Amino acid sequence: MNVQITFKPSDRRVQVGQGTSLLQAARKAGVYIPTRCDGKAACLMCKVQISPEWAEFAGQPSDAEQRKLGPLLDEGIRLSCQARVQGDMEVTIPEDKLKAAIRRQLERQAMDDELW
Repeated sequence: MNVQITFKPSDRRVQVGQGTSLLQAARKAGVYIPTRCDGKAACLMCKVQISPEWAEFAGQPSDAEQRKLGPLLDEGIRLSCQARVQGDMEVTIPEDKLKAAIRRQLERQAMDDELW
């Protein structure tokens, strides 16, 4: 059975088979999620945010994911390499920290320019 995953904030959508990892679904959709361990729950780079309304459709966290994320699981953080889709859902890809820093700096510069 196919399910539809929507990746936020890009709003890219993809149809994948039930049981597909969110990392695989993102790759199919052309959505970049950083990873170094190629889906082995070792690098912790592929974190995604899943709101409570969609959490049941991400499958149960694996033992490795529970050990690695601990209390972050309660905040809706999952490893995209470990979360297996069970139904239609939305997933938020957190903003890259470097890109966020650059965006904030550009916003500050734009505000400074407006003052002059």
